Amino acid sequence: MADDKILVYFKCQHCLQPLRLDESLDSFSEHIFAELTLPISSVPDVDLESQATSFDHYVHPCRLSDSGNGATGFMLISDGREVEMETLSHKMRVRAVLFDLVSDNSFIDHPLCDECTDSVLQLLEQQIQLVQTDCEDFTKYYNKLEKDTKEPSLSELQKELEDVTSEEKRLMEELDALEQEEKLTLEAIKEEELKAKELAKEENNYWEEYITHREDYDDTDDEYKSLERQLQYTQTQLEKLTNTNVFNATFHIWHSGHFGTINNFRLGRLPSVPVEWSEINAAWGQIALLLTALTRKINLNFEKYKLVPYGNHSYIEVLADQKELPLYGSGGFRFLWDTKFDAGMTAFLDCLQQFKEKVEQLDTEFIIPYRMSKGKIEDANASYSIKIQFNSEEQWTKALKFMLTNLKWTLAWVSLQFKDQEDVTL
Repeated sequence: MADDKILVYFKCQHCLQPLRLDESLDSFSEHIFAELTLPISSVPDVDLESQATSFDHYVHPCRLSDSGNGATGFMLISDGREVEMETLSHKMRVRAVLFDLVSDNSFIDHPLCDECTDSVLQLLEQQIQLVQTDCEDFTKYYNKLEKDTKEPSLSELQKELEDVTSEEKRLMEELDALEQEEKLTLEAIKEEELKAKELAKEENNYWEEYITHREDYDDTDDEYKSLERQLQYTQTQLEKLTNTNVFNATFHIWHSGHFGTINNFRLGRLPSVPVEWSEINAAWGQIALLLTALTRKINLNFEKYKLVPYGNHSYIEVLADQKELPLYGSGGFRFLWDTKFDAGMTAFLDCLQQFKEKVEQLDTEFIIPYRMSKGKIEDANASYSIKIQFNSEEQWTKALKFMLTNLKWTLAWVSLQFKDQEDVTL
């Protein structure tokens, strides 16, 4: 650089490096200015953004009016010497106008350094080659179309136009029909929607009624099942009662070892088993009640005697003498015993004999296992007295057991005869 000049530098709009401009750019003629102001239309578009490798530091153009402190536009570098302000202003204005003209007529901002200019030129050459290749391809395709394509005549074109017009008319009519059909369809859809709402309302009412009736049905079904179970239970109980004999259920005659029993009350005494007299008296009360019930069933009235069941103080009334013969004892045995108890047991055996004879009149096939006569009971081998005096406890107990056996046979016969009758009153 010369010492007597102030050199002005601009920044490259691509790499931002300072530029040394040629002095010939300080001024140019009006003819050159007019040529530069003409628009350039043949320059192909340059996509600078797609060329990221070449313009990574692309800087937007700035004008002279935009440059202030050198931060956004070009900057001035001086060697510190003072020059005349008019000369510097003129040079700046000329160069700025030149760069503005060039930037306005291209897609590249100026000024550029030599290296960036070479890059831009290389990029432009690549774009030109691509355009030329496309142009050649289009030219070949155009020539091929001119050779292969036969141009239709006017009549054919008119015929084709008429066909297209007719097809258009038909399509328009079809469109009108479809629009009318769409309108009808929309109306039908609205009607169906109204029906659907009514059906939905009816469905809700139906389900409400269904739930109510279902609850009633469930309650009724539960009640029906409950009644059915009650009926089944009642029928079972009725069947049991039908098959149950009231005499057998009320008076259970059985045995316990050497003793005959009625309702689990033992009748008799043994030296080894001294049964309490209260139990014996209770057994006699049950026997008196049973025979009284049996005689009532066959309408039998005893001769000379009347049975009076009175629990453990039952007795037999002698009709002729108005005497009471007890069917209960209070203790003692053999000679110390009151003969009234023996007389009462003998009278009872006589009553049982009368009942047996009455049954034999009604049923000739009826037979009892043990024969009874004058206060004694006989089996195939021996006879046993029902009295206590002048008798052993073993024989007295056996006589009472045989008497209960005969009574059980008469009970079975009466139960068989009257099992189908509803009147089972004792």
